[in-house]
Amino acid sequence: MVEETLELVYKPLLLRLTSTSDQQIYDALISEKAVNTVPDTIYSQLKELIKSRHAGVQLKENDYTELIKAHLGGRNVADYGVWAYYPWNNTLVHILDEDEFFELRTTRNRVKITWDEQQTLRSKKIGIVGLSVGQSIALTLAMERTCGELRLADFDTLELSNLNRLRSGVHNLGMRKTVIAAREISEIDPFLKVRIFNDGLTAENMDAFFTEEGKLDLFVEVCDSLDIKVSSRFKARSLQIPVVMDTNDRGMLDVERFDTEPDRSVFHGLIDEFVDQNGLKPLDPANRFALLSALVSFESLSDRMKMSMAEINKTITSWPQLASSVVLGGAITTDICRRILLGQHEASGRYYVDLDQLIN
Repeated sequence: MVEETLELVYKPLLLRLTSTSDQQIYDALISEKAVNTVPDTIYSQLKELIKSRHAGVQLKENDYTELIKAHLGGRNVADYGVWAYYPWNNTLVHILDEDEFFELRTTRNRVKITWDEQQTLRSKKIGIVGLSVGQSIALTLAMERTCGELRLADFDTLELSNLNRLRSGVHNLGMRKTVIAAREISEIDPFLKVRIFNDGLTAENMDAFFTEEGKLDLFVEVCDSLDIKVSSRFKARSLQIPVVMDTNDRGMLDVERFDTEPDRSVFHGLIDEFVDQNGLKPLDPANRFALLSALVSFESLSDRMKMSMAEINKTITSWPQLASSVVLGGAITTDICRRILLGQHEASGRYYVDLDQLIN
């Protein structure tokens, strides 16, 4: 039972040694030799923080010593900040506490992202459904700190064939994709809030995913299910939440601004014949393929993708997804999410970053 529980753990334990109870937990971890501590770099983090706050000054080593001493204000450096314990790899790391950690970790974003813009992004909530393509998006959003909360939904576990485009290792085979992504995010930034939905996005949990503990500010849909693609858009439209989709073919990025255009048709009207006011109409298998073709604008697909779709359930089991395209999707999706959340992009539309066209 403990092992089964540990398989789902994705949040680190944050210990502040100024707290008696946290100190006791820390002492127990050390005494029981339950952790692999990494080198304590808190002093170098403080040094880097001081440097970032004096960017216009050429500081010398003695300057750092005095400035860090003043910054600590008599506090013991060993007790300063936070010790983050990651139970899935028994690692204990000493880091700056949340505000200073955030300040320093985002300092090289500026001034491409201003400090005020970074604070705005810090308050935003983004939901992602589908963690094959979505894993790259989630990790890029986390690295750039484009939000303060991520909600991740996927029902699947990691399979060997996923490793052609999903960032992980063979030691994680059989693990839930939500947990894999959430753990890596927490190792990048333990203060970024992550919530996972291990059943994927369903009719039963859709309200919680979109609105529980605050409404999403933006929804990223990159799942395979046609039913969820459509029903989640109806939900987003009813809540006036913008939707972004990446298809990892020809760098196609889809934006639907239901926040500013709450009456617009889902998928830009491309699938109007397949939906009614309640959502997706009942479809037979032939109509489902027609729906998919309309949804992705079949004629606009790359030649290789068109060839691939004709081979589904014949020589291949699903459409191909290449690591290069998925990583590109993570980048361009993060970029457009940031622009939307900062009010720098207002339009709905379908956009292409087609490397074949740009390079050939």
